[in-house]
Amino acid sequence: MNPWPDLRQILKDFQWVIVGGVATRAYMPERATNDIDILVRQADGQRVMTALQEAGYQAVTELAVPGFLLESPEGVELDVLFGDYEWLAEALAKPEYDPAGYPVLGLPYLVLMKMETGRGRDFGDVTTMLGWANEKQLTSVRDVIARYSAQDLNDLESLIFIGQQERQMLESKKKL
Repeated sequence: MNPWPDLRQILKDFQWVIVGGVATRAYMPERATNDIDILVRQADGQRVMTALQEAGYQAVTELAVPGFLLESPEGVELDVLFGDYEWLAEALAKPEYDPAGYPVLGLPYLVLMKMETGRGRDFGDVTTMLGWANEKQLTSVRDVIARYSAQDLNDLESLIFIGQQERQMLESKKKL
């Protein structure tokens, strides 16, 4: 597990979650990534930026999506995403936690967010996370996708199938 900066004390007055590659470690084996991404309400964005800058984080550049790339005092890249999603209040109200105890976006919403990006790495993450998910988690994912992105339900089922096949192949190789 990488030693990511602990933002819990700095952001104690805000609802926030880790998203992106670091968040996936709550749902699958950890994969390499160069930065940590967090999601906050768009309305809290400037106050979050102020809190981080007071803690020594330096703004590097504005992102292509609403938010900023910052650098921690130790040189770790931090993307602060300002969200205005229809589902954000619901997701922030019930975060999950990764193995280090950091708040991460719940699996259903992380799948939704990653499916919306359309990037290959994100679809890879989605298939792997869904391959490791249990039936209760898959039901929750299906419910959230049905509510917020119903047109993607068929694609979701394909991604679940691929993820489960990949996991089965991996487990078969471990037994050999």
